[in-house]
Amino acid sequence: MPHKNRPKIPVEMKNVYRRLERWRKIRRGRERIPKRLWTAAAVVAREHGVNPTSKALHLEFKKLKEYVESGRRMRRPLPPNPQFMELMASAPAGVSECVIELEREDGNKMRIQWKGMTASDLAQLSRMLMEQT
Repeated sequence: MPHKNRPKIPVEMKNVYRRLERWRKIRRGRERIPKRLWTAAAVVAREHGVNPTSKALHLEFKKLKEYVESGRRMRRPLPPNPQFMELMASAPAGVSECVIELEREDGNKMRIQWKGMTASDLAQLSRMLMEQT
């Protein structure tokens, strides 16, 4: 007769339980539980709690808690990489100056000294130079 107060074990926890049981049947001596199994248990414990998970999977509470906490520290969400970045140039405070030096493989050199340039001027020059190559 089933026990009425026994909590229902989630499917994810049953899967990890089966994996642990398979490992326990084939382990040699007092071999340590592999890290991949601790990690799987920690994933389940993050969702269902450390205490219920340690009891259901017959794992040491303190060690499982360490795995859960270490996983939380490592998995900080990274900010998404920008897909587009707009560069806004501030209005020139005075006369701006730029020196551009180009050298070809054959040793020929070109030096451009440009005063009073803006960011859009530099962008246009860059495009023209890149189209030439």
